[in-house]
Amino acid sequence: MKNDTNSAAACVPSRLLKEVRVQRVQVADGESHMWSRILRPRVIDTTSVCWRSLFTMKLETSEFQSLSSDGLNELAAIFEKHDHELRIAGGAVRDLLSGKRPEDVDFATTATPEEMKRMFQQAGIRMINNKGEKHGTITARLHNENFEVTTLRVDVQTDGRHAEVEFTTDWQKDAERRDLTINSMFLGLDGTLYDYFKGHEDLQNRKVRFVGSAEQRIQEDYLRILRYFRFYGRVALEPDGHKPETLAAIRQNGRGLAAISGERIWVELKKMVVGNHAAHLLELMYRLEVAQYIGLPPDGNIEEMKRVWNTAKDHSPKPMTVLAALFRCPEEVEKMDIRLKVSREEKTLALFLVKYRQELCRSQDEPDSLKPFTDFIFDSRELDTQSKVCELLKYQGEEKLLAELSRWSVPRFPISGHDLRRLGITSGKDIGATLLELRDVWKKSRYQMDKDELLSCIKS
Repeated sequence: MKNDTNSAAACVPSRLLKEVRVQRVQVADGESHMWSRILRPRVIDTTSVCWRSLFTMKLETSEFQSLSSDGLNELAAIFEKHDHELRIAGGAVRDLLSGKRPEDVDFATTATPEEMKRMFQQAGIRMINNKGEKHGTITARLHNENFEVTTLRVDVQTDGRHAEVEFTTDWQKDAERRDLTINSMFLGLDGTLYDYFKGHEDLQNRKVRFVGSAEQRIQEDYLRILRYFRFYGRVALEPDGHKPETLAAIRQNGRGLAAISGERIWVELKKMVVGNHAAHLLELMYRLEVAQYIGLPPDGNIEEMKRVWNTAKDHSPKPMTVLAALFRCPEEVEKMDIRLKVSREEKTLALFLVKYRQELCRSQDEPDSLKPFTDFIFDSRELDTQSKVCELLKYQGEEKLLAELSRWSVPRFPISGHDLRRLGITSGKDIGATLLELRDVWKKSRYQMDKDELLSCIKS
């Protein structure tokens, strides 16, 4: 499986973390940079109460230290000069706590976009990609690195797809609007962790929870249903450790996914399908009546999908290799593509698997022979046929044949039209027919005959 789906990585190694002074003190809103644990109830709305709880610790790992660069040091100095806080946010914090160096690092700040623009302009820093500015994100380029910095926000109004936001300087309010506890943490550039919703504890215990009310978080953005499933596969040890109230919220709000764009759904779905517990999660989507809203066939072949997942999971199957098992006919693939707008390569792979999963199989007479598959590849005029056949073997559970085919390369046919002309065959029609006959002879020899041996077949 891919590295980002390795459940072992989700556990926080205790050797990586150096916990520092933890104490109980009373603080006012905004004083969240103290290394402390603060507890007092805070009313979010008329129906729910959220306890204000700040847990902090010191992170001193090689992965965290590796983020240091000239660009980041200059960025930090600019924010410090203007008395604005700057912290690492979201998924990068989760990855660092998991002992991984994050691929992408996002930053959060108390500075507004206008304040950031003034700061960067004064420092002569170039800003790029202003599309995120209305959402509070400014991208600065320092020392050939891009740094995305977003102002702390609160949601004013949401419609299940988009949110109208207001800027704030309260770190907890920003954390409250995030989807999952493990994605709601911040990390100071000195290594201080700021965790308001027990995200660190959940990461250690391999738990995936929504921040606050699952129903409220889902209704803010229905895509969070799929994000929950994706991160469950990434973090949880056991396949069926969901909280009943979480599943109830998903069932009650699943139809909201119908309004989410297919592109956004596919981004989440294909990551989930190559994660851990994928077969369980896909089956659960059907039980919770979510599948029908995300392009999956309403009568998907669950048992076939579970079989394919169990045989293919250790061989890095492509997402569509697993999903193809749900489709009973090519028409269902077409409907999926209309909803999700997958790539041409992904669609053709699904159609290929649905068509050939029964037709192209190992020989009954020679079960250990690659010949049916290599002949198919040799006869095909498409460049990616070998890759598709490898996915087919994963689908079929042919582990030994897959290993052999992965090492096999398409042989070069040693005869050309020029060779035949030198033998006196000049008609284009005759040359084409002769080449086809010789290719068939060569295939039967398992691509072992050389040019002279093949040409001798003509002379004889």
